[in-house]
Amino acid sequence: MSLKDQINDDMKAAMRAKDSERLGTIRLLLAAMKQKEVDERVTLDDATVVSIVDKLIKQRKDSVAAYVQAARQDLADKETAEIKVLEAYLPQRLSAEEVAAEVKAIVAELGAKGPGDMGKVMGVVKTRLAGKAEMGQVSAAVKAALAG
Repeated sequence: MSLKDQINDDMKAAMRAKDSERLGTIRLLLAAMKQKEVDERVTLDDATVVSIVDKLIKQRKDSVAAYVQAARQDLADKETAEIKVLEAYLPQRLSAEEVAAEVKAIVAELGAKGPGDMGKVMGVVKTRLAGKAEMGQVSAAVKAALAG
């Protein structure tokens, strides 16, 4: 079963369970997926769905930070709950050590020497680690691997 089908099934289950918070979050995700399909005239594969989920989670985390700074804990809690629902659709995340090992292997494979090769390495790393690791963490690992 594709990730897209799983999300649709989860929406139906949330409707039956009358779980309005979960249903609202899943509908937001489905709307973002449909928007991508319509804009680019493509059928989404699992990797693209994961990237959309990643983007939505990043937006929610930014919102949580803004709400906490504005002393709006009620809104921050709502966004945190949405993050938990969305994280269920991400594959298992790699640990920092696993990310560093992957990056070192890719750097060795490409023969990258220094910071000037960052773009080349990041291009390959993004395709291999999409959804498996947070890109901020991956970028830091690439910088460290190319610096040393």
